[in-house]
Amino acid sequence: MKILGFPAGMFQTNCYIVVGEDSRCVVIDPGQDAAPRVHELLESGGLTPEAVLLTHGHLDHTWNVREVADHYEIPTLIHPDDRFMLTDPAKGMSADTASFLQGQEFAEPKVVVEMFDGEELEYAGLRFSVDHVPGHSEGSVSFTTTADIEADGGAMSDVTVMFGGDVLFNGGIGRTDLPGGDHEVLLASIAKKFLSRDDDVVVLPGHGPQTTVGQERAANPFLRGLG
Repeated sequence: MKILGFPAGMFQTNCYIVVGEDSRCVVIDPGQDAAPRVHELLESGGLTPEAVLLTHGHLDHTWNVREVADHYEIPTLIHPDDRFMLTDPAKGMSADTASFLQGQEFAEPKVVVEMFDGEELEYAGLRFSVDHVPGHSEGSVSFTTTADIEADGGAMSDVTVMFGGDVLFNGGIGRTDLPGGDHEVLLASIAKKFLSRDDDVVVLPGHGPQTTVGQERAANPFLRGLG
């Protein structure tokens, strides 16, 4: 497995391309202005995408989903509790931010598949476990996979990686002041789905640098007393 990631748009949302077997891949969270870079990386690497996976429905993570999914004629997967934001993203935003969307129209990709807690997704020869982790949004999920990883420093065997969206960050947690957010629910999601894992599990968040479960357990000030 190889992971290509880059921050996109004014929100600097991390978009990930996860490459598995036979140059097949999935795209995770193609946000604002992500499509050109996604096309460039896929074409230069000779990669074939099989699906777009969305950690949640907020616009900074979904802005270019239709451009990517429909261009490659692949399905988009999202939790049903956040699906409404694909067509009406303002419902998941603050009133001030939503005002910037006046006059813009949004539509779902041609093929949308709803996914649920505990589901196992198989794409690109990889298996992704879906965990429902509400709190930042009602339909937030994380994707977890374990595989050998190709990295600049060499290959690593049996590495577990969580694509966590905006639930847990390096030194922080997701905001809960947007519609559908709930601070206590978010902390419960982190305790149950993240802190229950081994310390060496790598967390790739929706914004900012990567981290590990162990690093956040030990040093994240928002998680004191959780585990």
